[in-house]
Amino acid sequence: MTDGEPTSALGCEIDVSRLEAYLMEHRLEGFAGPIRLEKFAGGQSNPTYLLTAPSSKYVLRRQPFGPLLKSAHAVDREYRVLSVLRGTAVPVPYPYLLCTDTNVIGSMFYIMSFEPGSSYWNPALPELTPEQRRVVYSELIRVLAALHSLDVDQLGLGDWGRRTGYFERQLSVWTKQYRASETTKRGEMEALMEALAARMPPDDGQCSLIHGDYRLDNLIFDAQTLRAKALLDWELSTLGHPLADLAYFCATPRLRPDEHIPGLAGIDREQLGIPTEAQIVQQYSELRGIAQISHWDFYIAFSFFRMAAILQGVYKRALAGNASNAHALESGATVEVVAKAGLEAISR
Repeated sequence: MTDGEPTSALGCEIDVSRLEAYLMEHRLEGFAGPIRLEKFAGGQSNPTYLLTAPSSKYVLRRQPFGPLLKSAHAVDREYRVLSVLRGTAVPVPYPYLLCTDTNVIGSMFYIMSFEPGSSYWNPALPELTPEQRRVVYSELIRVLAALHSLDVDQLGLGDWGRRTGYFERQLSVWTKQYRASETTKRGEMEALMEALAARMPPDDGQCSLIHGDYRLDNLIFDAQTLRAKALLDWELSTLGHPLADLAYFCATPRLRPDEHIPGLAGIDREQLGIPTEAQIVQQYSELRGIAQISHWDFYIAFSFFRMAAILQGVYKRALAGNASNAHALESGATVEVVAKAGLEAISR
């Protein structure tokens, strides 16, 4: 999939003239109107728009409409981390400005650079050759290892989160988020939360800047070289255990290809040129100088739990009519599928 143009209709829920006046007043770098605003179809959390002007193309990312869960949809956190990461080994879009005045378009928003290139949703990468798939996955692992190797204190992100007790704290946070968006009792989810609490590993002291939603479709790749150009969607970034990101990246491929969130279960990865989970972990470990990984099944199970909690929130917003994605209602059925995958992982 080429990330050249948005795939949905005009973003008419935003007052374009008011937005244009704001950008002129605050002197968005190189900006000149008039503007055209179109919403990207992808994304489940913060609505994202292509802003086209005679001067250039930009991307606007805002909080969704309607009531929001506490601490969710923190576009201001996204903007700060993008500002800090520019010029590091982790490729990110250029952040132009942050608007905290909700009177402009109805919510907080920020403007960043539009990064032309290719983005992919299906982990099988059917549009690429085996050699191209190897390049894409190698880039995915390289960028993740680079992120986890950054010195957060040198970046000025020493306050980005607590440095200890990540999984215990996150289990509590996402349990509360799940309860706040719960629409019905789900047996698999209840069992998974109990199993995670009972098998919590001891804190091993590992801490880095983590992305929080590291997956294939959150990266833009150069259309010719397939080099990673930009890592997107930093809403959930924090200080935490780096293996949470790695496990989250590895968890989705364990799902079946025909799920709402497509995976690679039952697919011959070697034939496709896609590394196995063990090969992904090995490459990452070599890049970061890690000799051994313990409690991997717990990390995978936790990733599925967190994924299920996020999907439940998407489903709740869809029922309320303010979800960002047109297929958000499908998330409801996927919660149990993902929770079951988590139970299978932690039962090993």
